[in-house]
Amino acid sequence: MELNRLIDHTNLKPTATKADIAALCEEAKAYHFASVCVNTKHIEAVAKALEGTDVLPCCVIGFPLGAMEAIAKAFEAARACDLGAKEVDMVMDIAAAKEGDFEHIEQEIEAVLFGIDGRAKLKVILETCLLTKEEIRLACLAAKRAGAHFVKTSTGFSTGGATAEDVALMRETVGSDMGVKASGGIRTREDALRMIEAGANRIGASAGIAIVSE
Repeated sequence: MELNRLIDHTNLKPTATKADIAALCEEAKAYHFASVCVNTKHIEAVAKALEGTDVLPCCVIGFPLGAMEAIAKAFEAARACDLGAKEVDMVMDIAAAKEGDFEHIEQEIEAVLFGIDGRAKLKVILETCLLTKEEIRLACLAAKRAGAHFVKTSTGFSTGGATAEDVALMRETVGSDMGVKASGGIRTREDALRMIEAGANRIGASAGIAIVSE
């Protein structure tokens, strides 16, 4: 297993500067990480910096709360793809999950996929720390029905991050034909391997270099 190829090298801080993002890209190219994951403000620069490499430009949308209209998320995703994004991590409507409205979640994912128009893979961020086990399961099923490529645990900006228990539940729910991304609080090689053993096939981390250097 090439652990580096499972890592989305990430900087989503609101204070991230152009120089910070340029350095992130250089690190990702040196370590051959799976992607560089940034806010949409930076995606054009990231796509240009990674052109011709084996590292994908990735960005988040509806981040970090997911509390915006589906049409706005779809527009942001479409714009990100126009600027070169090859992977898009969207925050789902968490309140809809708490209300039991998984049909709405399915519809908003479909709207984002329409905006992407086949140009990028879509990961759906559930924010598992705010959900019950049943809400996690139902959100995963909604994402699968809608046609998302991955479900993802967390933004890293809420009350908790990834747990192996939640990753295992997500993998059990979506089966083997869909991706599961663990993110939030993964700082060591041991953390990453625990998530992979639980069923993750992608890791989101700002500590990618430390993880692969242990």
